[in-house]
Amino acid sequence: MPLIQHARAWLCLAALAFVSSMASAQAFPQKPIRWIVGYPAGAASDFVARTVADAMSHRLGQPVIIDNRPGSSGIIAADLAAKSAPDGYTLATADNGILIFNTALFKKLPYDPAKDFTPIGLMVRLPMLILSNPASPYASIQDVVEEMKKNPGQVSYATPGIGSPHNLAMVMFKDQNKLAAEPVHYRGGAPMIQDVLGRHVDLMVLDVASSMPTLNGQKVRALVAFSKNRLAALPDVPTTFETGLGDLEAAAWQGIVVPTGTPEAVRTRLTEALLAAMSDPGVRKKLAEYGAEATPSTAAGMTQLWDKEKTYWVNLIKSHGITAE
Repeated sequence: MPLIQHARAWLCLAALAFVSSMASAQAFPQKPIRWIVGYPAGAASDFVARTVADAMSHRLGQPVIIDNRPGSSGIIAADLAAKSAPDGYTLATADNGILIFNTALFKKLPYDPAKDFTPIGLMVRLPMLILSNPASPYASIQDVVEEMKKNPGQVSYATPGIGSPHNLAMVMFKDQNKLAAEPVHYRGGAPMIQDVLGRHVDLMVLDVASSMPTLNGQKVRALVAFSKNRLAALPDVPTTFETGLGDLEAAAWQGIVVPTGTPEAVRTRLTEALLAAMSDPGVRKKLAEYGAEATPSTAAGMTQLWDKEKTYWVNLIKSHGITAE
């Protein structure tokens, strides 16, 4: 076959492949979509995913089914998502733990966040709080700082796990204010809340959503939020920025990713459905009442945040020798 005919044949095949891909994307989805969540049912990540998935399913015309795969700091879920077919029928919740922290906390991961995942967009952020028992002597964050300076290492604080955003927020807080305090790490939030209520531990670091039930019951007191602006859910709680304790922001943020290789047109369809769901007044109301700040973005917005935070948190983890192994 002459060279020019050969080239034309390849162009025709490429054009047919492109048309076929576009037709497939336009027809997407044609069956239910699975959404993998690396945390148990009832957890904050599960609530966010179910709230958003329900709204997305109405826009996609197919059920979006939550598949909870908790354990190992989200590694089980991330590994499953990374090895799934890149066809748009598998989504996964991706937070800063799965995408950033785990790369520094573990020597070896079965997945590579940068290579295995492509962002769809951001959903929410869950800012961190420092809380105390109302019966404790710590009525303000200034009381806490004063005691930590006066008696270094004597104040104890609980976190829901080594390498969690809660743990890292407090490491950052102590670093920037030259403070010393004793961490007590738990496996999850429930047991640490009980120990703070029982005054076995002085303080705890918890995200807004997980704090709301005990805050609403006035069982704990929020002393400060790791946020630039006051939180809509807790307008009376001061922020680290306004208390003179450093321009410190720390939150567990969450977005959606798909396996790398998912067709661009399919990803665009999913992003459109996500943004439409996040603009739904009912969805925003549910998330706000739960304590989650809606932060919808495109895939580019999620990539920008991921890149922005990556270096800082990885350096913090490594400089303190923090490991989850």
